Amino acid sequence: MNHRPPRPAGLAHLGVLGLAAVVLLAGCAMPMDARRDKAFQSHAHVADRPNNRPVRSVSSFSESLACMDRMLRAAELPTTLVTSKQIPDYSGKMPVATKDMIITALSQMSRTSNAFRYVDYEVELARQDTVQTLTTILLNNNQLQLQRPGLYFSGAISYLDQNVLSGHADFGTSASRLETGYSRSRNAALVALELHLGDFRTRTLIPGLDSANEVIIGTGGEGLDLAGRIGSYGVQFTIGRDYTQGAGAAMRTLVELATIELVGKWARVPYWQCLTLDQAHPEFQRTMRDWYEEGAAQTRSALVQQSLVMQGYLPAQAQPLPLQSPQLREALARFQTDRGMPASGELNFPTYEKALGGFVGLDAQGHLARIGWAPTSSTPLPVPPASEVASAHPVQPLGSPPEPRRIDMQIENVMTGRDAFEAGEQIFLSATVSRASFLYCYMWEERGVVMRLTPNDVNSASAVPAGIAARLPDWMSPSPAFVLDGGGPGRQGVVCYATEDEVTDQLPEALRGPALEPIASVRSAAAVDDAFTQALGAEGFGRAALQWTVAPPRPAAAAAPRR
Repeated sequence: MNHRPPRPAGLAHLGVLGLAAVVLLAGCAMPMDARRDKAFQSHAHVADRPNNRPVRSVSSFSESLACMDRMLRAAELPTTLVTSKQIPDYSGKMPVATKDMIITALSQMSRTSNAFRYVDYEVELARQDTVQTLTTILLNNNQLQLQRPGLYFSGAISYLDQNVLSGHADFGTSASRLETGYSRSRNAALVALELHLGDFRTRTLIPGLDSANEVIIGTGGEGLDLAGRIGSYGVQFTIGRDYTQGAGAAMRTLVELATIELVGKWARVPYWQCLTLDQAHPEFQRTMRDWYEEGAAQTRSALVQQSLVMQGYLPAQAQPLPLQSPQLREALARFQTDRGMPASGELNFPTYEKALGGFVGLDAQGHLARIGWAPTSSTPLPVPPASEVASAHPVQPLGSPPEPRRIDMQIENVMTGRDAFEAGEQIFLSATVSRASFLYCYMWEERGVVMRLTPNDVNSASAVPAGIAARLPDWMSPSPAFVLDGGGPGRQGVVCYATEDEVTDQLPEALRGPALEPIASVRSAAAVDDAFTQALGAEGFGRAALQWTVAPPRPAAAAAPRR
């Protein structure tokens, strides 16, 4: 009888593991059934959504662009056609759409002033799209004419110097059961943009109209390593944090600064006043963020509500509204719309910054300080002493009476500053409201004729956004609803009314008739004023008016005698 020694238990266990591995590999060799992942895949629709709402892309000079818009409107410059060359990046390390940033900056400087219109024509075949292809076809068939620009932008991202400053530090400790390590690094790079303004007619760059600026982009990081042993086991931790200041935001800052410089020099306006705003301070947004995070949610809400009341978005009330109040959300949405932000109706940081940014100034030491931020809850925000804000810009304190709805009207003819026209000469006007409103405009003549210009059959919607000039007539439309020209000799004018809601049904029957036809029972602008006052009350609307004189046409010059 032969005796066979028993197999070790470990070998038997290894055989079981080997068999399991073979089965697993065989299963992996079989094709997977995608239907079994149906429930897992169904979550992709939700997981693909971003976690944060989009916000308006802003820079330190966003308020400066709005300031330039107001300054250009006050200067009454005629509309200028402008275009731009591609802005190359000779460093090859700044993949940003610099040309489109220029277009955006020009657009923001033309919201109310209509100072610039961009000629969108692309020559490079690789960059042409459907619109450009159709444009080329129509141009070749003489079915479309392009107006020649007056100005063009030229320039380049001239250099990017990386690691101009670089610092690195490491240290660590070692023991029998514990090892530690710490590291820190910092780097600074310089990026530069050079822009020029040229005369399109001669394709020459205008001397003195240049801008050369650079900005620092910083990166940094620090890390901590811990390693140790507990008995026969090892434990290791690594903690680190880093920051990188983005190239895109830095380039937008350079583009907006350069555009303000070039436009200001070309228009000969004191553009530096817009560059010295407190909102252009490099630390403005960071400081506002610190103030946003230091207070309770109800404190932030109460402060913003005071600002909304003062600007007319909310009625004055004794107690702040709850955060999720429908009335507050609607007011926030209207405020956000007027400021060019996504209308979420939520009190987020961009809304907080826009609402309270006007109540920040520089103190005597040059630091940003809160002005007029009164205590609003059990956790009051500190108010700086009067001595600290003596040199700051004068700001109306929060909690002041509501700001009335304003309309800014202007004659937009090429020869600005006119208050007299010849009979038959076309007249171009614009009206800009301070808050999103419903706009009603009437033309009157001294001989007793009154007619409604807008809304009308072509533009039946009377709603207009804030901060964008409404054109009377719409001279950029190929088929405007009407043409405004000087009638008979005498005085003429246009009066406009801005309301919170659509009020046509509340007006007297005479004012609800068809547009662009004389109103039989209304003979003067004062009669229109009385009708709006009786229907809405003296505080229920904003009003503005323009008037001019119409002279008889000049006699034609006699022809010179022939010899």
